[in-house]
Amino acid sequence: MAKIKLEPYMWDEEHEAMPRDKLRQLQSERLVATVRRVYERVPFYRRKFDEAGVKPDDIRSVDDLPKLPFTTKDDLRENYPFGLFAVPLDQVVRVHASSGTTGKPTVVGYTRNDIELWADMIARVMAMVGVRPGIVVQNAYGYGLFTGGLGFHYGAERVGALVVPVSGGNTKRQLMLMQDFGSGVILCTPSYALFMAEAAEEEGLDLHELPVAAGIFGAEPWTHQMRQEIEERWGIQAYDTYGLSEVIGPGVSHECHAKNGLHIFEDHFIPEVIDPETGEPLPEGELGELVFTCVTKEALPLIRYRTRDRTRLFYEKCDCGRTLVRMEKVTGRTDDMIIVRGVNVFPSQIESVLLQFEGIEPHYQIVVDRGADQIDELEVWVEIPEEIRSQEGQVVELERKLAYEINSTLGIRVNLKLVPPKTIPRFEGKAKRVIDKRQLQG
Repeated sequence: MAKIKLEPYMWDEEHEAMPRDKLRQLQSERLVATVRRVYERVPFYRRKFDEAGVKPDDIRSVDDLPKLPFTTKDDLRENYPFGLFAVPLDQVVRVHASSGTTGKPTVVGYTRNDIELWADMIARVMAMVGVRPGIVVQNAYGYGLFTGGLGFHYGAERVGALVVPVSGGNTKRQLMLMQDFGSGVILCTPSYALFMAEAAEEEGLDLHELPVAAGIFGAEPWTHQMRQEIEERWGIQAYDTYGLSEVIGPGVSHECHAKNGLHIFEDHFIPEVIDPETGEPLPEGELGELVFTCVTKEALPLIRYRTRDRTRLFYEKCDCGRTLVRMEKVTGRTDDMIIVRGVNVFPSQIESVLLQFEGIEPHYQIVVDRGADQIDELEVWVEIPEEIRSQEGQVVELERKLAYEINSTLGIRVNLKLVPPKTIPRFEGKAKRVIDKRQLQG
């Protein structure tokens, strides 16, 4: 079968190619309205604004953004589950959640209008790739509280695509459906795309002979080298996509065919890049922490949300014709969080488990690597005292209990290694809890 022909286009040219001065005016109008609304409806923001000495009348344009206080993931956790919602629960039609640092998830809510907005943002993503009515889109992102599956599902339907909601896993079935249904676009994590390529080789299936012509890959860090490998093994165009559940899910930014940064849908999500240490805004092109203000969401309109992702912004018009700002591929984080197979993992989650076990000190290290099949692997090293190590039966039982508790807390399977005391390096300053070998490999 020949590859599906995909011709990229703009879903909402009025806003995607809006002159910068008009876009800025629109952002300002929406910001002013949002700030007033959260001040009136969300006690948390009223208190934060009052503590910062800022009133809604002080905000007249996007130039006034730096006057506003930041919102952090800790704020969402401390107001769990619905404390930051700006509408009553009878107007919330759905919640999603991502893993948090203490076992409690970060909860986000959506009104009917928020769901419509989300579908439109993903429709923009689909148009950037060239998805139109009649094209089969195979969605191998996970469905459930994770935003990936349902987020992409609604947006692909919005442009009229035929959506295959296969979700993740069951790789042989994925490959069978791809052949039988003539899938033109695949949606999944980049590591799973490489895993499917391995499985296809084992099955004697040449992915180059399938109609699939493009893939939309996100939910975990991936390098330019991984993009090249995916494109070569699949014979497709591989597009990077970015989102986070707190802002809306996928659909915050996406690559156009120029692949020169990810266009942020800044008519809805106003981006800033700040110095992570001082909180001061940085000029265009400087590397710092990405911050978003949501100016059209109803249920959870976050103000200056610190993503902890490191990137830089570029405002010049793109070759694709869009005037929307572009963000560089995320180069890392300003905190200890890591993303493994689409799941947020914090070292503090490991620590909270270890502190539950008498006699175990919180000396541990997390090692993330990509296996031979290109799937992320998470290994946790934990020191145990000699008096426990000398009792073989006790070690086996401890390993079983620890592995169960860590797997349950993280929501992801780990390889647990119990090691002798002093095995893990000690540091005079901040302990180096995470060794991410994925970044070392480029």
